[in-house]
Amino acid sequence: MSQTDPSRTDPTPAPTATDPGAGSSNAPFARLTHFGGFDWAGAEHQFVVVDPQGRIVLSLRFADDAEGWAQFRQKVAGFARPGVAIETSCGPAVERLLDVGLAVYPMNPKAAERYRDRKAPAGAKDDELDAWSFADALRTDGHGWRPLLAQDPLTTELRLLCRDEIGLIGQRTALVNQLRAALHEYYPAALDAFDDWVCEAPWRFVIAFPDPQALVKAGKRKWEKFLHAHKLYRPETSPKRLACFADALTFANPNAAVARAKGLLAVTLAKQLCLLQSQLDEYRGRIGKLFRDHPDHDCFGSLPGAGPKIAPRLLSELGGNRDVFRTAQALQNYAGTSPVTRQSGRSRVVTMRRACNKTLRATVHLWADLSRRACAWAEAYYRKKKADGMGHAAAIRCLGQRWVKILWKMWQTRTAYDEALHLKNQTEHGSWVIRLLPSVQA
Repeated sequence: MSQTDPSRTDPTPAPTATDPGAGSSNAPFARLTHFGGFDWAGAEHQFVVVDPQGRIVLSLRFADDAEGWAQFRQKVAGFARPGVAIETSCGPAVERLLDVGLAVYPMNPKAAERYRDRKAPAGAKDDELDAWSFADALRTDGHGWRPLLAQDPLTTELRLLCRDEIGLIGQRTALVNQLRAALHEYYPAALDAFDDWVCEAPWRFVIAFPDPQALVKAGKRKWEKFLHAHKLYRPETSPKRLACFADALTFANPNAAVARAKGLLAVTLAKQLCLLQSQLDEYRGRIGKLFRDHPDHDCFGSLPGAGPKIAPRLLSELGGNRDVFRTAQALQNYAGTSPVTRQSGRSRVVTMRRACNKTLRATVHLWADLSRRACAWAEAYYRKKKADGMGHAAAIRCLGQRWVKILWKMWQTRTAYDEALHLKNQTEHGSWVIRLLPSVQA
């Protein structure tokens, strides 16, 4: 098991030869006296400690319960200043390690696999071997790593709520797809009557009129009452809907058994969707309150196109600790907007970056797309990339790369976005994007 995206803490990406900040001093690592490797699991954990010469001085396997962690604390207390490497950057195990007072160094799962191979080229694998390989990797290569930095409680709660909201939205999408599939089998009139199924009115319709027979039996007066109650009675759409309701039996499934079975499923899914939506509304309220109370509200709230949903997600993923991303490129790498170049001899391939924070990458992608409606230069930049032969996703990713650089500067200086100031700076630097704007061309 592994998790690469942080939730409760912020990892500072370890510098590499191509990353800004490579070769910088690592004072926390220099103070370490022992190096630990932690192989975590659901029921038991394996912990191995090596000294500066690489000798194993402790190998401990303990249960994931109060007694086991008390034993772990007792054993760790015997070392002056230990650090620990672990193949995740979030979760209860990480929080308990931080609570003990250890310097925690997260490992990328791919890197962790390579360190295992270095210790056991034949492919042998067990928990103690994993923990030992992590500990020795920290001892030999840890000078290039940086420990997890604690995040403030407000940002931590906001991040968790935003990520859980995204997960619940995914569940809602899955339920909507199942509902539409069920209706397609016996109730095509319902699908024809409503275009947007990611809202409560169509779900309530299925609950009120679970099958074509019930719909026709209800009559026109109840149809109109339903449309009025859910604010759907409009001159341009109501006649079409009423016509669909009247013809509900025309193309209904002739098999009554199918209609009864799928009708029960459709009502069940519709009720689940109504309940889920009520919880999503509660999430939205709490996220909005936390976002308004956050010190960086004005900075992220000013982003064009971000709005009340995207802005809190961006804020929560970046956090409040400005030392996490020391350069714009570090944030671009973390957000997955910067490409990856693989070059060997005459071969040179540029691909999309996949080792990144997936939540932040998806959020930046949505934000960049929405920013085109609120920002003239963003739309001009996107159209230029499309004209150069890029597809939609690649063009949005390039736009996101540019936005992330702007966002990093705003975040570092704690300032709101100023369109006039941005255009002024772009003009002074002779940016080619400025020449694409209609006002400049005129």
